Amino acid sequence: MGIEAISGGPVSVGRPSHHPVLAVIAVVLGAFIHSLDTRLFAIGLPDLRGALGLTFDEGAWLSTAATAPQILIAPAIAWLAVVFGLRRVLIGPGLVYVVISLLVPFARDYQTLLVLHFIRGMLPGVFIPVTIMIVLRNLPMQWWIVGLAAYSFRLSFTGNAGVSLVGFYVQHLGWQWLYWQDAVVALLMVILTLLGTPRESINRALLAKADWGGMLLFGAGLALIYAGLDQGNRLDWFGSGTVTALLAGGAALVVCFLINEAVVAEPWASPTVLMSRNVLLVMATLITYMITSLSNTMLVPTFLTAVAGLRPEQIGSLLLVYTALPICVVVLVAIYLLRRIDARFVMILGLTSFAIAAWMGTRVTGAWVLDDFIPIALAQALGQGLTFTALLIFVLANADPARATAFVAYIQVMRLDIIEITVTGMSTWLRVREQLHSNLVGLHVAAGDSEVAQRLARLTGEFLDYGAAAASARAVGTLARLVRRQADVLSFIDGFTVAFWGAIAGLLLVSLMRAAPPGPLTPNGMQAGSNGVH
Repeated sequence: MGIEAISGGPVSVGRPSHHPVLAVIAVVLGAFIHSLDTRLFAIGLPDLRGALGLTFDEGAWLSTAATAPQILIAPAIAWLAVVFGLRRVLIGPGLVYVVISLLVPFARDYQTLLVLHFIRGMLPGVFIPVTIMIVLRNLPMQWWIVGLAAYSFRLSFTGNAGVSLVGFYVQHLGWQWLYWQDAVVALLMVILTLLGTPRESINRALLAKADWGGMLLFGAGLALIYAGLDQGNRLDWFGSGTVTALLAGGAALVVCFLINEAVVAEPWASPTVLMSRNVLLVMATLITYMITSLSNTMLVPTFLTAVAGLRPEQIGSLLLVYTALPICVVVLVAIYLLRRIDARFVMILGLTSFAIAAWMGTRVTGAWVLDDFIPIALAQALGQGLTFTALLIFVLANADPARATAFVAYIQVMRLDIIEITVTGMSTWLRVREQLHSNLVGLHVAAGDSEVAQRLARLTGEFLDYGAAAASARAVGTLARLVRRQADVLSFIDGFTVAFWGAIAGLLLVSLMRAAPPGPLTPNGMQAGSNGVH
């Protein structure tokens, strides 16, 4: 086969459901619920703080409570789906999610809000892992690439369309719809799951061998690490006892998990499932993808907010029209290409597009407005639609999808903790670089300098209607804001530079990969896969 196959964990066998098309739609909806919820909450948090009367600190902890809990159970869901069946794992949590999403806008006590968000935050941790399992266990193998592409599509699409939705809800329907939309979509997902997935009996043999300790240690450890990362920038990292305790405690639990997997008779998610050249390279490439994709999900909207002073509803048109909608076409192109050429070439096309987008971003100035970002947004759409889809298909092709249950646990690590690490790292980088550039620019704005004096004189003249003393103070404040604005622009140039080199590093890693073994996810193995050959 050219490369060792990955094994470990309970075996899943692709078999059709009664209505596989409905199962695919349920897959898309379940994945969309999580992605939209995460994106809408992050962008709409300032509006939610105002509507709910929360302080900045209360809003920050509410955000952590809404996201970190999902990783408590997300790694174990694939195993639980094999043991209990997709219906039992998906439908109950889906209905609970509907009820809580309806209730949250009516809660006003902060403690109640935290509890509701904690419970609600766990449930998307069910939807995403089950998405992959629906594809691999219930669809005919010739549908696998389409189903996995749908999983990939939701991440790219919702990250860009979510900005427009936040603006629409807040301006026209009310902030409550940031929650209520999830209730509508989740209910539809539950109905389609009932119609599209088969009834399955409980696998009592696997249940008797359950590695509950490993699941608890891994999920709890990753959740603590995520919470520590999420609060790190706000609380000054290791200067905070809370952040230190969260990170150290989480790391200790993960170490205990690794020890547990080494000594138990039936490990639930043995790290040996990762011990493959291609798998390790793809995991590393996923990290570079997450770094370079920040040019789209973070740098462009944050620049337009911080420097251009725009609100989500103003930014949303750019991301919706020039990134989200083109991704609909790009993912279809990715499916077409992945059926005909090696996924590595599709990765190269996607990462090259990201490199071009980031390179264009390094040319940004303080005068840029929405239209200046259109070429970047189009290049990012191409990168988003091609790269992640190809990476997901390639890693599962190398991980032997017939034994993907244990492997899916580690995909959740990449999906949550590694994403949080890259986002937190970029946020820290922008903050540090802004401080550095502010100091460096400030060195050229010295009192007594003739150019500075002339600029202050012009600014003072513009504010003379407020009185001489007030005009002078306003002039100094305006000049300080101009310095800060220029420092912000320079820090974003540094951010785009990091995104550019992230894409280049990804291209180098792809060049080291070997061809995947023939199978239902590779062009040369699709015919064998459709005939039932694994």
